[in-house]
Amino acid sequence: DSETLIAAAVEHFAGTPGPRRILDLGTGPGTLLLAALDEWPKATGIGVDSSEAALTYARRNAVRLGLDARAEFRIGDWAQGIDERFDLILCNPPYVAASAQLGPGVADFEPPEALFAGPDGLEEYRRLAPQLPHLLAPGGLAAIEIGFDQADSAAALLAQGGLAARPAHDLAGRPRAILLTAC
Repeated sequence: DSETLIAAAVEHFAGTPGPRRILDLGTGPGTLLLAALDEWPKATGIGVDSSEAALTYARRNAVRLGLDARAEFRIGDWAQGIDERFDLILCNPPYVAASAQLGPGVADFEPPEALFAGPDGLEEYRRLAPQLPHLLAPGGLAAIEIGFDQADSAAALLAQGGLAARPAHDLAGRPRAILLTAC
């Protein structure tokens, strides 16, 4: 979840000036990017989403929080066309298997494309994995949200590009993110 990703980043950058450049893939309303920019006042970042409607909300949220001068929002398909390296990459991709039953209300608030990721829920990790090594700066961290039962499978996919992968746990001790660093 979002708190797990930001907490992992805070821990990773503890004792340092923090990340200078942040990339939020699948930014939606900008929650992760804006939380990170609030945490590190000298950082700037880019939020990418395939939905113009989501980006409209993200831009409004950035203005409302006074972070619009440090946040750029772009329409896009994950990181296609981005050739910069980032100290911190955040991502909450769709990770629900197409056949999964969702809890009450979940589908009422999220469009299907933000939830479902193929028959096994891993399709977007397969698309992200080859992009991440080229985006992550030395000493940086990529924090990718996962489903409650995807720690091993998502880590194996995301580590294929040569990054070291380890799980991050939520407050209940469940693996909820994969953290990636350069080997």
